[in-house]
Amino acid sequence: MFNVFDIGSYIEAASSYAAEVDHVILMVAALVGGPFIIAEVLLIGFAIKFRKKDGVKAKYITGETKNEKRWVAYPHYLVLLFDIAIIVFAVQVWVKVKQDLPPADHTIVITAQQWGWVFSYPGPDGEFDTADDIRTSNKLHVENNKVYHFKLRSKDVLHDFSVPVFRLKQDIIPGREIIGWFKPIKTGEHDIQSAEMCGIGHGLMSARISILDSTSFTTWMTKQSGVELTLAQ
Repeated sequence: MFNVFDIGSYIEAASSYAAEVDHVILMVAALVGGPFIIAEVLLIGFAIKFRKKDGVKAKYITGETKNEKRWVAYPHYLVLLFDIAIIVFAVQVWVKVKQDLPPADHTIVITAQQWGWVFSYPGPDGEFDTADDIRTSNKLHVENNKVYHFKLRSKDVLHDFSVPVFRLKQDIIPGREIIGWFKPIKTGEHDIQSAEMCGIGHGLMSARISILDSTSFTTWMTKQSGVELTLAQ
């Protein structure tokens, strides 16, 4: 049976926290959309019921009586209740995705520039920015069911690293290194988007993420060892 709160069943969700982000979005849609529909139905109904009629004079209502005020007060209280519910659930997901960092199985550096991406992996020495780093352009390879910490860097202007199937979107600010995380939960290949206008070539700044099983990822890393830069295939 179709479940409106299981968005991952019809829009692919490929990270450990994607479903939680979906649930917050759907909760907001339900809590805002439901009252919106009710309000529009009432508005249209009142417009029809109290339309101009021959022999019936219009009444000026000040809205000061208790019976009149409740039409504003009760919906207002309901909206405040919905706001509190949205804030509580949204903050919980925000903290998990943006603030809590589970222990990393792998760490990568993601460098954005006009108009492309460079993804860096530590080489045999386990350190970044050394001669044995493994680098690829415009294609990120990751291992399924492993926690990744990423370090976002920009060489020029403001960019944004977005992986829709992860429900991940993070600005990249020049002069700052921004740290985040994700955990892929299913193999496959998906889009990476540049979600911040970054110049005339913004529309061409796309990339792909390939989520591999452990054996395939190990094989890929072994082949890349000692290669300074490989272009996406």
